Amino acid sequence: MYLTHLECPRCGREHDAGQPTNLCGCGSPLLARYDLAAVAEVLTPERFPLRPADLWRYRELLPVADPRHETTLGEGWTPLLRAPAYGAEIGIADLMVKDEGLTPTGSFKARGAAVGVSRARELGVRHIAMPTNGNAGAAWATYAARAGLGATIVMPLDAPAICRRECVAAGADLRLVDGLISDAGRLVAGLVADSGGAIFDAGTLREPYRLEGKKTMGYEIVEQLGWQVPDVIIYPTGGGVGLIGIQKALHELRELGWIEDRLPRLVAVQSTGCAPIVRAFAAGEQRARPWADAHTVAFGITVPAPLGDELILDALRDSAGTAIAVDDAEILADLRDFAAREGLLLCPEGAACLTAARHLRAGGWIRAGERVVVLNTGAGVKYPETVDVADVPVLPA
Repeated sequence: MYLTHLECPRCGREHDAGQPTNLCGCGSPLLARYDLAAVAEVLTPERFPLRPADLWRYRELLPVADPRHETTLGEGWTPLLRAPAYGAEIGIADLMVKDEGLTPTGSFKARGAAVGVSRARELGVRHIAMPTNGNAGAAWATYAARAGLGATIVMPLDAPAICRRECVAAGADLRLVDGLISDAGRLVAGLVADSGGAIFDAGTLREPYRLEGKKTMGYEIVEQLGWQVPDVIIYPTGGGVGLIGIQKALHELRELGWIEDRLPRLVAVQSTGCAPIVRAFAAGEQRARPWADAHTVAFGITVPAPLGDELILDALRDSAGTAIAVDDAEILADLRDFAAREGLLLCPEGAACLTAARHLRAGGWIRAGERVVVLNTGAGVKYPETVDVADVPVLPA
């Protein structure tokens, strides 16, 4: 294994990667660091086509030492689909969608769960707990079951019903809270504290290895483009782990010498009903203030106070990117327009990225001829309420 240590991006302190670890003492999430020079000596891009089409093809850049602890359902290597009809409509000739809806459990959360659960198991964790807006809880419950770990999942009552069913089917201890993910987080913190160390907090960015699974989206995009980078990557941002992970992956690839110095501009997309990152980015702030009365049809990005706010904002500024908030009505309209033109039903969070792409192209931030990758983070069929069929006529039998 080439994992060397955990590093705090805020204070620079190094932590031992050989034991279960949550946040740095300063309160910041921790990042996994690797001996990339040693990786470059044993691995080249030409090796990857010979490997299985899943995220474990990048195992030298992942934190699991013993393959026996790898907990997998075949996650990763999702398609990068061209969207020429919709792209032509909004003025982006080279528009592509990275479709994470085809992962196990139907969302990109399976990536973080696969790596996070595998490393937790390797480090001796027996029970995990986490707050969730739905899909992450479903994924972690599923992978915990496969790994033989216990799981306590706390989610808001308004989370997608299918996610509750997935957790129950996986045998998780599911708890519902009449509130937001921040309220669920407080409940999890209490459960972990009262457990005397028996329960490990696997909440977003509270352990460092979920991010390592998510970063493989960045590796895949680059590999699928023939080891080239797109001009823009647009990502729906709640907790922001995927955006932070993609940026981390791009920097690792550049340090390995597998891509050139130019990196994509990253875009964080939020809803006008919950946009703490957009507000902080526009104001030039380093931290995001909690968003009051958060609500959006894109439930997965309803995160009023993301723990990784500093890392998200740093990634946007480091990449010369931007942050944009879009309206729920436009999200639903673009979801249907895209499905009618391209035959792919996106989740509302993925559709929010289309709305963002349309606005950014109209305003000139995305330039003519640029290659744009949009992340569809989940299967649209998990959100049946996003398509209204009330007006469909019923014919006599």
